[in-house]
Amino acid sequence: MTTTLKVDFHVHTRWSRDSLNQLPQLLQSAERRGLDRIVITDHNTIAGALAARQLAPERVIVGEEVLTTRGELLAAFVTEEVPKKLPPLEAIARLRAQGAFISVSHPFDRQRSGWALPDLLEIAPLVDAIEIFNARCYTAQQNLEAQQFAAEHHLPGTAGSDAHAPFEVGRALLALPAFDDPASLRAALPQARLFARRSLPLVHLLSFYARMTHKFRIR
Repeated sequence: MTTTLKVDFHVHTRWSRDSLNQLPQLLQSAERRGLDRIVITDHNTIAGALAARQLAPERVIVGEEVLTTRGELLAAFVTEEVPKKLPPLEAIARLRAQGAFISVSHPFDRQRSGWALPDLLEIAPLVDAIEIFNARCYTAQQNLEAQQFAAEHHLPGTAGSDAHAPFEVGRALLALPAFDDPASLRAALPQARLFARRSLPLVHLLSFYARMTHKFRIR
């Protein structure tokens, strides 16, 4: 019998400057919600993901949300941190060189590093997936546009809560066959089922509070 995993592909920790997620509470939330895996995708760093993996090696996949000069990439199975504000093709090349799995963060969310269509079309042949549901998108239409783009370009989809607080974890997830590396993840994604609901826009106030807290307090 094939094991099915429930996976949230987009989760932040306090290592992101707009999140105050402490690792114990974050991991407890993931366990309570029945998540088998979470991909920790802090902004331009893998330090939080590495720390989380030490605490829960079976549940945590090391990832990174990489800000490029055009938009954000969402990577999993990252072994070497990719710096921010590289051109998209260079960032993708660095992720490919280490064998990472590459998705595209909330591509049509114009409030949060949305991609211009020409740039998205340029990278589409070079990535593994599109984030087709992000629970923090401001409108349902933004996720629908991502789903349509993925279908038109024959790309599978990832989904994530984009959690910046513990209560957000698991609001968007995929249930898919078991995988343990980028290759088996690529093979499993076409069979994935989406379970998701958007968070209230008020969650963005938590990120504003987190940024102010980080600004005036040394971690």
